Amino acid sequence: MELGIYAVIGVAVIVAVAAFSKRLGIAAPIILVVVGVGLSYLPGVPEIEIPHEYILNGLLPPILYAAAISVPIVDFRRNLGTITSLSVVLVVITAFGTGFLLYTMLPDLNLAAAIALGAIISPPDAVAATSVGRRLGLPPRLLTVLEGEGLVNDATALVLLRSATAAAVGALASPWAGVLDFVYAVVVAIAIGLVVGFVTVFIRSKLNDPVLDTAISFAVPFAAFMPAEGIGASGVLAVVIAGLYTGHAAPSAFSAQSRISDRINWRTVQFFLENGVFLLIGLEIRTLIDNVNDESSPLGVWESIGIGLLTTVALILLRFLWAGPLVLGLRLRAQRAEKTTLRSRLFLDYVRSQPVTGPRQARRRRIAERSYTRRRSDLQQLRNEGIDWRGGVVIGWSGMRGVVTLAAAQSLPENTPYRDQLILIAFTVAVVTLVVQGGTLPWVIRLVGIQGIDVAEDRRELARLLDEISGEGLQVLDDPARALGEESPVDPDVVERVRQTSFLRTESAWERSLELTAGTDETPHRVYRELRLAVVEAERAALLDARSRGAYASRILAEAQAMLDVEETRLRPRTGTGH
Repeated sequence: MELGIYAVIGVAVIVAVAAFSKRLGIAAPIILVVVGVGLSYLPGVPEIEIPHEYILNGLLPPILYAAAISVPIVDFRRNLGTITSLSVVLVVITAFGTGFLLYTMLPDLNLAAAIALGAIISPPDAVAATSVGRRLGLPPRLLTVLEGEGLVNDATALVLLRSATAAAVGALASPWAGVLDFVYAVVVAIAIGLVVGFVTVFIRSKLNDPVLDTAISFAVPFAAFMPAEGIGASGVLAVVIAGLYTGHAAPSAFSAQSRISDRINWRTVQFFLENGVFLLIGLEIRTLIDNVNDESSPLGVWESIGIGLLTTVALILLRFLWAGPLVLGLRLRAQRAEKTTLRSRLFLDYVRSQPVTGPRQARRRRIAERSYTRRRSDLQQLRNEGIDWRGGVVIGWSGMRGVVTLAAAQSLPENTPYRDQLILIAFTVAVVTLVVQGGTLPWVIRLVGIQGIDVAEDRRELARLLDEISGEGLQVLDDPARALGEESPVDPDVVERVRQTSFLRTESAWERSLELTAGTDETPHRVYRELRLAVVEAERAALLDARSRGAYASRILAEAQAMLDVEETRLRPRTGTGH
């Protein structure tokens, strides 16, 4: 009974804070941490200490999966080097750097245990950063980098934590064993994630009921996480890979109704789980402080908090020191992309100059053309969405810690020296970075004057994309009877209605780009509906081709995809209606 009451109160607090945070202009996770600390000291509120297994094994997989399915894999690929730099290299450097700092301040703590704590506090949680960034209109590429870092760095930190903990208790033979363990965890996790993603996408593509499809989707993160963890790989990375694959395959494999249901359901799951964990961070503070006060160790609460504050400063400095070379590397990468694209164009010109004498030469020409188109599109995105020193400042200040720090700190072995103090240090880092960095991030973004999305240009690009896919779709109307699988001719009025719907949609998009309004609402009969669906299917194929070429920004492709999904859902009869 009490658990139900607490659950209702928790949901009410999360929803109220989320609604209130929009008016204040502060990210909800930051307010929830503060509210949680305040609630923990109210009379009658019991001590709260959630077992770390509940968070690492129960909450983290769906949280990461929900985030991964919404990250465009094209953007992830384009920024893979930057994401790897932040989520792997910087996490390792941060873990060793802060671990050595803690080793010098805590004499009874061995170096491996100190590095384990460094791994705990090294991965930033990008939830607060991206929520602030979206509201203030950060450039999409910067948001992709922060989201990608938040997805992958948890896996790096947890694998490093496992190796460091094993070394602390003498279970690791040598440093090379730790390196091999890391490589094994990554490679096997990627393989498992791809297999789970492929199998579940195949099964879900055969289902016509969106409810059943969504029900299976809820099991996907655990289907990837549990086998990977069971054989010593990174379950977190397996979940991320499965999510990225599913999100990329969804437009071609799932029905429109399933995609819409997936988006709504997983956004709701993500909302409650992410915000619930931040509320728990605040609620557990009192219990942590009481545990430290009960200890006979000379390291008390304020000493632990002081070490946590000093460690926070070290984390911020390390991240800013890394952001400078990172931005410089991005500039050099753009220059290399120019040269690579030029070489690709020269090779394409050479291939075009050769006669096509068979299927092999034709295939070679298609590959060369596809490769050049992709490189040119990547280069155009680098030019349009370059990250300069302003982006480097935002990246440097977006190092808020959160979910993984909360759970991983409590997973330290019971016999670890200063265990309760180490947990309080980790929680101090998480709370201070969330409140201080997260609370001031909007001010930093405004101070550097970083430019976000150009809404007018986005609308024009959407209209151009609709022009392109509509042109492909309307080719179906050249032979409407064939599209319907019928031998009798189709009424020209029906064909014209289908044609006009495409024109109206595209014209509406151009009008919105000029800040005008337009709209249409029709209720088609069967022949019209089926013919219109054939057009939409052809448009979807053209959209997928545009996505594979990387010709448009991912947010534009996603908006066009949503428009096609809505139209297809309106046209396609509901399951079981008998139409």
